[in-house]
Amino acid sequence: MSEKTLQHRIDGPDDAPVLVLGASLGTTWHMWDRQIPELIRHWRVIRFDLPGHGGSPAHAASSVAELADRLVNTLDLLGVERFGYAGCNIGGAIGLQLALTRPHRVTSLALVSSSPRYGTADAWRQRGVVIRTNGLDPIARTAPEHWFTTGFAGAQPAIVEWAVQMVRTTDPGCYIAACEALASYDVRSSLGRVGVPTLVVVGSEDQVTPTTDARSLVAGIPDASLALVPGTSHLAPVEQPSAVTELLIRHFTTAWHDKPGPAGQQPALGAAAPKAQIAPPPPPTAPPAAIESGLTKHDTAHDGTYEAGIKIRREVLGDAHVDRAEAAADDFTGDFQDFLTRYAWGETWSRPGLDRRTRSIITLTALVARSHHDELALHTRAALRNGLTPAEIKEVLMHTAIYCGVPAANSAFAVAQRVIKEETTPEV
Repeated sequence: MSEKTLQHRIDGPDDAPVLVLGASLGTTWHMWDRQIPELIRHWRVIRFDLPGHGGSPAHAASSVAELADRLVNTLDLLGVERFGYAGCNIGGAIGLQLALTRPHRVTSLALVSSSPRYGTADAWRQRGVVIRTNGLDPIARTAPEHWFTTGFAGAQPAIVEWAVQMVRTTDPGCYIAACEALASYDVRSSLGRVGVPTLVVVGSEDQVTPTTDARSLVAGIPDASLALVPGTSHLAPVEQPSAVTELLIRHFTTAWHDKPGPAGQQPALGAAAPKAQIAPPPPPTAPPAAIESGLTKHDTAHDGTYEAGIKIRREVLGDAHVDRAEAAADDFTGDFQDFLTRYAWGETWSRPGLDRRTRSIITLTALVARSHHDELALHTRAALRNGLTPAEIKEVLMHTAIYCGVPAANSAFAVAQRVIKEETTPEV
C-alpha cells in the first residue's frame, strides 16, 4: 500500500453509484458494518481505514487535508470520479474538506457526530503528550464512556470490548498525527462554500461533538438539515444502526447531484431549497493602541514574520498561554509581545535548519544554564508538545548537570518533574 493511498474495502454492485464511508478516530471501517447490508442494495460502498488503524500501514498524516488527498488518490486508482460521502468524527472532517476542495466530485454529504472545529488545539496536543508518555491504553480504557451511553455500554459488553481493542491496536504515532490534524482543523469560516446537500446527524447524548456543534454546521452550510438521534452518544452508527441507516438512505436517495451545475454549483435533486447563506463576520478591528499609533501588528510585518510567528508560537506553547499573554499586553508590554512573536518565533523558530525537537533541547539547556525557571516550566511543556518524551527530557537535564552545574540542574529537575507530572497524567 502506497503512502499516498488508504487501505479500503468495497462492497456492493460494480455498476451502482458510489458511496464512501469514513470512520471515526480510533475506529476502523467495521464501525459501519451494520449499515452495509441495506446500503449495498442502493450503492457500491467504499470504506477506508485511517493510517495505522485496523492494520492499515502506519504512514502518518498530520492534517485533514493530507488525509483527504490520500482518499482522492485511492478513489482515482479505483476509477471513481463522483461519489456520495458519509463520515463520522474525523471522517466527517475529511468529507467537509472534500466538499470544500473538490466540489465537482462530491454529490452529497452526511456528517455524523461531526464539527467544524473539534475542541481546542491545546486539548488535542495534550492528548498527544499523554499518548507519547503512556501509550494508547488510557485512551482505550476511556473510549466507551465517550462513545456510548451508559445504558448501551452496560447492555453490550462485547461491543464495549471491541471498541477498547480497536483503540489499543491503533498505531500510537498515527493516532498522535491524527490528533495533530484535528488540532489544526477549523473550517468555521468556510462552511458557506459547501455547495452540496448535507445531512448533519448527532446523538442527543453526544458529549464529544455535542448538538451545539451540529447546529453550527447546519447554520453555516447553505443546504443542510439536522437529524437528532435520541438516547445516543458519539458512535451513533454503532449504537443506533437502524436509525442511522434509515437517515442515510433517505438523504442520499433524495439529495444526490447527478451533474455539475454552472460555476461549479450543482442543483440538488429532490432537496429542499437552500437556506440563505450566512455572510462571514467582518474582520476584527485593530486594538485602540494600534489605531492611535497608526500601526497594527500586521503592518509591522509585511514580510509575513508575524503571521508565521503567531502560528508557531501557538503550536509550540499552546493557545491558552498565547491568549493570556496577548490579553495581558498593554501600551507598555504590547511592543515586546510583538517583538517576541516576530523575532523569536517568526524568524528563529521558523528556520528550516533544525526541527522543533532539537530546538526544544537547545532551549531547555540554555534556560537551565541561566536558571530561568519560569521559562523552563513553559518550555518543558513545549518540549513535550514538540515530541520529546519524559525520558529524553531527563537525559537533557542530566547532560546540563555536567556543563551548567549540579545546583542549576537540581533546580531544573524539580521544575521539570512538576510539569511532566501535570502534563502526562491521564484524565480519569
